[in-house]
Amino acid sequence: MKKLALCAKSLMLMMAFVAISCTNNDASSSAAPAKESTADKVTSINIRYIDADSIAAHYNLAKDFKEAQIRSFSKIDNAQRTRGAELQKLGNSIQQKMNSNGYLSQESYKADVDNFNKKQSDAENYIASLQREAEQEMIQQQMQLTDSIESFIKDYNAKKHYDAILYKAAGVYFNPDLDITEEVIKGLNARYNKVSEK
Repeated sequence: MKKLALCAKSLMLMMAFVAISCTNNDASSSAAPAKESTADKVTSINIRYIDADSIAAHYNLAKDFKEAQIRSFSKIDNAQRTRGAELQKLGNSIQQKMNSNGYLSQESYKADVDNFNKKQSDAENYIASLQREAEQEMIQQQMQLTDSIESFIKDYNAKKHYDAILYKAAGVYFNPDLDITEEVIKGLNARYNKVSEK
């Protein structure tokens, strides 16, 4: 009787083992195709990247805008120096006149000080307006530059059919073989030069 019970337990244990093995095989065989299809999707994505710093350094439109910004800053700097020198000269004149008792009345001194304050205020307003103009110009230039690059990338990708073109700064690492910056810069400059010749 004990032998029969022992045989029955062994048989049940073997059947359980077979059932578990079959279940694991079914699970692993059904999981394998899912992994393959995910891997197929990942490898089929066609991505490239561009380096914004290189484009800014080598795209002729960006270089022209940079030169325009330098001229704007130079204009502001020159205006500050010129107006500052004029005010310094006027202030020294008032101080010298006061030290040599050149003012015959308080009213004449006040008139000179009021004139100095007005010129100082005018100079500050003029410099502020130059700075606002430069800021607005920079904003417009940045928008134009971004539009130009995005427009070119759309036309370029219509021929290349990439799934995505990213900026290099968007990731930590990209395979250097995926870099299309030089090709994009050549295309941007060719298109920009054609437009500027008209």
